[in-house]
Amino acid sequence: MSHHKIEVKNLHFTYPDDHEAVKNMSFVIHHGESVGIIGANGAGKSTLLMLLMGVLFPDRGEVLVGDVHVTKKTLPLIRQRLGIVFQNPDDQLFMTTVYDDVAFGPRNYKLDEKEVAERVKQALDMVGIYHLKDRAPYKLSGGEKRAAAIASVLSMQPDVLIMDEPTAALDPKSRRRVIQLLNGFKHTKIITSHDLDMTYETCQRIIVIQNGEIAADGPREEILTNEELLDRCGLEMPLSLQNCPVCGHKKSVIRLAGTN
Repeated sequence: MSHHKIEVKNLHFTYPDDHEAVKNMSFVIHHGESVGIIGANGAGKSTLLMLLMGVLFPDRGEVLVGDVHVTKKTLPLIRQRLGIVFQNPDDQLFMTTVYDDVAFGPRNYKLDEKEVAERVKQALDMVGIYHLKDRAPYKLSGGEKRAAAIASVLSMQPDVLIMDEPTAALDPKSRRRVIQLLNGFKHTKIITSHDLDMTYETCQRIIVIQNGEIAADGPREEILTNEELLDRCGLEMPLSLQNCPVCGHKKSVIRLAGTN
């Protein structure tokens, strides 16, 4: 199985109430890309993520991970390759300790306890919270919970990391920590967010969704500085790219260190 791309072909999905959430979407995400998926509330971002993960299945069209179609039969294989971090960490953390939450996935793979311990340590070290391994998740701060949720996915060693609103409800210091974590990962990354400044810092490519359709797909410098496009799709330019509110000076687009 090749894990070098995710391919979406002519994807359609309609909910039972006849709301057409995804309309004829097609795109390819290649190995190593960091892609931001943005859009106003109700645009279809979360539905798209659920279709990628096989939580939902399309009415028409298909999703391929490498050369494998996402179907009910291939889900065990797909979910070894795609790891998702939910918007609310409490949806992902349910064990009595951080260690057991991060160990849950590897244990389900029937790995021996020595390898489980190695994976847990590696994942917790990557997010910088190994010292919290014996803590109860409900006692953690918002930023610590987010890091633990990320570690619980990393311990399964996925090829692709999918994140839904990774900076939601975080204080500034925790938000900065998550951004640094994301920029340190070498995984293929797919990130949905309303935090367009974070998206600008972590993603080289942006896909804009409007009313279930792809409105634009291109480099972040091209998409996130297009004020007319963003306004049409119910979005605003990242604050870091907007004109100075005091003097009106237009900010230049800065290429961030460590990104392409």
